[in-house]
Amino acid sequence: MSIMKHKAFYTVAVVGATGAVGTEMIAILEERKFPVGDLRPLASLRSAGGTVSFKDSEVVLQELTADSFAGVDLALFSAGAEISRKFAPLAVQAGAAVIDNSAAWRMDPKVPLVVPEVNKTDLAWHKGLIANPNCSTIQMVIALQPLHKAARIKRIVVTTFQSVSGTGKEAMDELLEESRDLLSFKAPTPSVYPHQIAFNCLPHIDDFLPTGYTKEEMKMVNETRKIMGDDSIQVTATTVRVPVYVGHSESVNIETEKKLSANEARALLAEAPGVLVYDDPAHNIYPTPLDVAGKDEVYVGRIREDESIPNGLNLWIVGDNLRKGAALNAIQIAEALIAAAP
Repeated sequence: MSIMKHKAFYTVAVVGATGAVGTEMIAILEERKFPVGDLRPLASLRSAGGTVSFKDSEVVLQELTADSFAGVDLALFSAGAEISRKFAPLAVQAGAAVIDNSAAWRMDPKVPLVVPEVNKTDLAWHKGLIANPNCSTIQMVIALQPLHKAARIKRIVVTTFQSVSGTGKEAMDELLEESRDLLSFKAPTPSVYPHQIAFNCLPHIDDFLPTGYTKEEMKMVNETRKIMGDDSIQVTATTVRVPVYVGHSESVNIETEKKLSANEARALLAEAPGVLVYDDPAHNIYPTPLDVAGKDEVYVGRIREDESIPNGLNLWIVGDNLRKGAALNAIQIAEALIAAAP
């Protein structure tokens, strides 16, 4: 299952260590007491020489080069697809197990695309490289897998409300600066996004395709089918960027072969790994991004039957996109590799 061997401690490289997800990866490694013997934070030449905090120490950032992976057991990548395409194969060649958070390898048929709560068994056929899915896809499939297993999902209609941290630190800074400008009666000047994001919503994440869909929307279509192992599931998505710092929300409608009542769905989700049912509208209890920030679980609420079709359900799914949507999922994959290491 794994090229990783059982050890007391591992040399772990984090590529993109200064980014929003890379920073979260380092924090979660420490938080979950991952057996790191040597942390190797890798970044651009511009950042090299700085430090990151880990276990009450300051670890020096190193420049990412072709030689960075000598002696590395595990390499966590979160520096974009271009970097991953260039350096991930070099890390595998050097003997590291690579978990890549970019879109570079997700749809490669030779590379497993894994959410441990859904398809951990796919790790059995990895060849050194494992892809971490898109943040929005991760939280959706965690909630939908138990329902699919019980009643087989035929169709998914999803609209996402994605926070600016999904774009990165520059976008988080832009939201803050634009908000300050507007509250000071100044006209903001967008640079990260094509339009003002403060007090606004942009139905535009990633590039537009000739079909009118965006790449982000098609990621959700294709990745969902690969992770859930069912190409017959029909998926349509609209992805929206909203002025929230952390936490992606999703309005999800599903149609199933077998009818599931809302109460049956709640019961299934209450037992599902990685899911927290937060659903009592009579008392204004439903998940929001503020509720899930810093949490590992995917929260699900507003569970109700779709009265327009015989076998339909509506759900509201919210998760911390930096944690379960990226860094935590990658580290859970690494934990699964270690658990299976000879």
